[in-house]
Amino acid sequence: QVQLVESGGTVVQAGGSLNLSCAVSGRAFNTYSMGWFRQAPGKEREFVAAISWVGGITNYADSVKGRFTISRDVAQNTVNLQMNSLRPDDTAVYYCAARAGWITATRPAMYNDWGQGTQVTVSS
Repeated sequence: QVQLVESGGTVVQAGGSLNLSCAVSGRAFNTYSMGWFRQAPGKEREFVAAISWVGGITNYADSVKGRFTISRDVAQNTVNLQMNSLRPDDTAVYYCAARAGWITATRPAMYNDWGQGTQVTVSS
């Protein structure tokens, strides 16, 4: 099992930037793939970005391509989501997730472990 703790969520103005961080611990997480998802009120949880821990292969939702960047810091055991050019429709609770294996996935059901989430609010 992998333990995940997100941080960095806050209120930011439209057009601004924010960096989310996910602290990762537990056994063998260096064989995992990591993802960021988000869930807005009344909506389903949706894929944002993912990265393989080994090799750093990335995958992004079309809605965030060119604005968000996912990365991992092997030394610090963190996965980060740099968010630029934020829009009001980016407002959501953002979750960090982990799945065993080196291949990234976009469906929430493919992930085994989840953090508690961090709120991001983008004001217009």
